[in-house]
Amino acid sequence: MSDVREGVRRRYGAVAVGAGSCCGPSSGGSGCCGSAAQIGEANGYSIDQLSIVPEGSNLGLGCGNPTAIGSLQPGETVLDLGSGAGFDCFLAARAVGSEGRVIGVDMTPQMLEKARENAAKGGYRNVEFIEGFIEQLPLPDASVDVVISNCVINLSVDKPQVFREVARVLKPGGRMYVSDLVLTRPLPWLLRQSSALYTACVAGALTRSDYLAAIEEAGLSPITVVSERPYRLDVMTADPSLARLVRWARVLPPLRRRMESVVSLSVRAERPV
Repeated sequence: MSDVREGVRRRYGAVAVGAGSCCGPSSGGSGCCGSAAQIGEANGYSIDQLSIVPEGSNLGLGCGNPTAIGSLQPGETVLDLGSGAGFDCFLAARAVGSEGRVIGVDMTPQMLEKARENAAKGGYRNVEFIEGFIEQLPLPDASVDVVISNCVINLSVDKPQVFREVARVLKPGGRMYVSDLVLTRPLPWLLRQSSALYTACVAGALTRSDYLAAIEEAGLSPITVVSERPYRLDVMTADPSLARLVRWARVLPPLRRRMESVVSLSVRAERPV
């Protein structure tokens, strides 16, 4: 686990400081596949959502829009797992209002620093960012109303433990809204061993059935699949770790079919009362 965490931390630390991004070396937020805003639109964010957050908070790293699949209410406490530069936290903060609270948890110091700078820049007084692991959340039991996460849980080597932690920190009746990458069938062994593909959210992804089973086994129910769509090859090319593989997939039909098994899944679940 420590080796995987360190690899993920290095990769996203580089993204935070601008040494790399979803589209390779950063240059004003744009790259091989277009801007982070274009990736955000592809993942379901509206133009308004993309325009109201502080500049630099959307790094184009997600695979969905967890704030869109839930109905956040004024005054609620929201926890974002793997909060990055704060993009989803700032959208949630607007939904819960000044009486609400948003907590972002991330294990990458550079991301936390960037998120705090963005919060100060945007005047978000109801948002805080804390360092921690999503398998060991630094929050008390039954302390949040809603948990959100965007393409982060698949980076954990112990995803069932993440969902157990979600169930622990949710209040009875609390909700979880997550977007993540899953597989309709397992990847070949060789691809699963790639550390680069792991940090790109692909090699460590669970199958769809195993992902939903892990949520259920954590005691979260009912579970609702809100949306499910193929993770397009043109979006995959946004990641330098995937771009070369996608180029091969376009000319090798068997590999293309394997890569087309990657699906963006948005799920809602609850902690029973």
